[in-house]
Amino acid sequence: MTYLKSSRFLGAAFTAITMLSITRTITGNGDLTSTVTIAQALVFASPIALAGLAGIWAERAGVINIGLEGMMILGTFGAGWAGWQWGVWAGVLAGVVFGAIGGLLLAVAAVTFGVDQIIAGTAINLLALGLTKFLAIVLFTDAPGGGQAQSPPIKGDIPTFTINSIVEPLTALHEKGIFFISDLAGLFAGLFYHLSLLTILTFLLFVITSYLLWKTAFGLRLRSAGENPWAADSLGVKVVQFKYAAVVFSGMLAGLGGAYLSIASTIYRNGNTAGRGFIGLATMIFGNWRPGGTAAGSLMFGYIDTLRLIDTGNQNVKGLILLGAIILFAIGGVMLRKAKRNSAIGFLLLGAVMIGAYFSATSFPPEVAQVAPYITTLLVLATASQNLRPPAADGVPYRKGDHH
Repeated sequence: MTYLKSSRFLGAAFTAITMLSITRTITGNGDLTSTVTIAQALVFASPIALAGLAGIWAERAGVINIGLEGMMILGTFGAGWAGWQWGVWAGVLAGVVFGAIGGLLLAVAAVTFGVDQIIAGTAINLLALGLTKFLAIVLFTDAPGGGQAQSPPIKGDIPTFTINSIVEPLTALHEKGIFFISDLAGLFAGLFYHLSLLTILTFLLFVITSYLLWKTAFGLRLRSAGENPWAADSLGVKVVQFKYAAVVFSGMLAGLGGAYLSIASTIYRNGNTAGRGFIGLATMIFGNWRPGGTAAGSLMFGYIDTLRLIDTGNQNVKGLILLGAIILFAIGGVMLRKAKRNSAIGFLLLGAVMIGAYFSATSFPPEVAQVAPYITTLLVLATASQNLRPPAADGVPYRKGDHH
């Protein structure tokens, strides 16, 4: 089973790099696989990945966490306030604590009192948005460097490091423009260029989550609370406690993602999350409620964001259009092999439209890149819905003694 998973991962990675290399070769745009692009994509992907991971913890225990955005907002504020007062690591801790408070509120409302989980999560989003705006006015308006909508600068920085012995030769190889090899070199070099400790922590949290939830008795009990809590209860699993632990930890992860945003921008600012909590939910669904797929979805969002923001010559978004067309043609080919002709024709036609747009337009507005990840997620839902399997009791209210 492990060998099969490894083979699938390597096959998917090889296919993705090949598509990127084809796109880079046709466009001549080295930014698509450059060291700097990949390093920055990791920075943009990390807060989204933490939100997606937070969603996995809550929903694997059977609680839908629509409140991720609010918990991230609380985390951004906590990091800005404590980071201004006591330094950057205090900001990280405060972001986690503030997020945990949001998770605790959701657990009390949804698990203890049985409030509809969608309503409870939405209420937390609204509460966090209003509360942080109010506190920002109270605490930051008269502070040096602060204002009604932002905190003073956070003291200190999270250390970053570059392994030059790896980055320099691989970057030089990338600049040679060799098909696949140069692109692989750029992608690999980006993993070791200006790497933040928070990015490393995010990676470790994904590894730990994969191990805890799928390789330990604790994870089995937690997931049983999201699959069939009544059967789990009959076997002695303390379902309510596991739901509480999962939702509070979900809030901690979301708060850490929010803290990451404030620390990366050096201040807390109203609206800093920009919907990343909801994007995290999208990556969780994209990843089929599993860490590996969620990480891949987060990297996709981070990569597209990076190309949009560094697109000085208006060519990165155009490259994304071509890459999207190549992906659609590939999906269409797979659909044909599976005898799904109607779906295959749809993907091939959409790919042809994108190819036509690529060759007929000189540039595209950056807004095209902003909607691309959402379109991708919708395509995944449309084509892979039969393979997507949320926890069976996700969102189902649980009462000890009741049976469904």
